[in-house]
Amino acid sequence: MYLSDVYTVSANLAGIPGISIPCGKDHQGLPIGLQILGKQFDEETILRVADVIEEN
Repeated sequence: MYLSDVYTVSANLAGIPGISIPCGKDHQGLPIGLQILGKQFDEETILRVADVIEEN
């Protein structure tokens, strides 16, 4: 189980907020995700950044 979360568990271990959002597709049409990490207790900033990226 841990190995399947190896790229997303770092935010939890560090105690910082993180979000993963879709940001496009590769040449085969597979989805690409973008992980945004922020400072402790600064969820508002990463949510604003994610919102701007998803709108474009």
